[in-house]
Amino acid sequence: MDYTLMHREMPVMEIEIDEETGVISKIGELINAPHLPVGLKMVNGIPSRRALNEWWTGRAIPASRVGLRDALKRMNVSSPQFLLTRCFGLSLSDQYWVRSEKKLIEWKDVNFFDNAFSDDVGEILFGGMSVGRPDLMSPDNTSDGWLKKKWIIVNGERWLVKDGSPAFYQEPLNEALASAIMRRLGVAHAHYNIVYEHGRPFSVCADFVGSETDLVSARSIISTAKRPKHISEYRHYLDCCERLGIPGVEQSLNEMLTVDFLIANTDRHFNNFGAIRNAETLEWIGAAPVFDCGASMYYDRLTELINPRLPGESKPFCPSHDEQIKLVTDFGWLSMESMHGIDEEYSDILKGSEYIDGARRANLCSAIETRVGILRDIVAGAF
Repeated sequence: MDYTLMHREMPVMEIEIDEETGVISKIGELINAPHLPVGLKMVNGIPSRRALNEWWTGRAIPASRVGLRDALKRMNVSSPQFLLTRCFGLSLSDQYWVRSEKKLIEWKDVNFFDNAFSDDVGEILFGGMSVGRPDLMSPDNTSDGWLKKKWIIVNGERWLVKDGSPAFYQEPLNEALASAIMRRLGVAHAHYNIVYEHGRPFSVCADFVGSETDLVSARSIISTAKRPKHISEYRHYLDCCERLGIPGVEQSLNEMLTVDFLIANTDRHFNNFGAIRNAETLEWIGAAPVFDCGASMYYDRLTELINPRLPGESKPFCPSHDEQIKLVTDFGWLSMESMHGIDEEYSDILKGSEYIDGARRANLCSAIETRVGILRDIVAGAF
């Protein structure tokens, strides 16, 4: 075996990786089963190679990433999976990595939480040109999502910079709105700021995963048990969390689904919420703070088609927000009074962008005010 799957300093499993494709070609000795990634399908007490590959290749930049094909060409790389071994599979979302038998390196010397990393991959992903051969030792090799993004280091902290999509580049502005709403409501969240480069907005937020914790996606959590046909995905997720011993999940879902309703979030999928655990003790700390709220507030709708009274597409538990908000079991934590003036705060956020004209800004601010009113009526009817 030419690699060992590691969890911080803990050897987990021996594997072979095809250097050309970046795919796990063979699995060997299972050394420490409790430290395997959460939710892997097991066959006769060991993870199947298919399941392990789904997890491993799932760490790579998704094929849907904007501009990826051109970026790979400029890096002279055949696929995003090829990039995984070039950074030892290291991420800023968890503590997993692979150690080569040819390079007996230690976690403390390579992990991205404590060590510097290359800016080359991030710059290329954002359309910049590298000079000479790029340094591929970067957490950008293991970043998820379809929008352009890159990791940077600011005063020793790891920050994620994220782009928006044409024509309005509204997603970063929506992240700032969601942060403002959750700050007002006291909801644990990743706080997003806006920075501008050549007039274009980008969102930036500090990494909420530390050097001793793992972010475990809801998708991994629901994969720990097969869902009975008579059980909803919402109930199944809660049941899986309860079996694993993850505290505070129902309340965190109440908060997340409420915020998603307010901002008409269309992309709350099973990979952008989950839970945090201690990577050494494997103790569950609780639900992850709410993050990744940009695909909301009609970001891809023409201005004249913005209609906040329509049910609106939702994920992950129900196809519409009108249905999904019914899953909230408690509104006692929710202060509707704290939403007073959120339309004005949103207006101030939108004013900074040259991609949002006055008419669109007016429609969006009216829309968030309307969503607050609709939620107020729902809450009043719940008591």
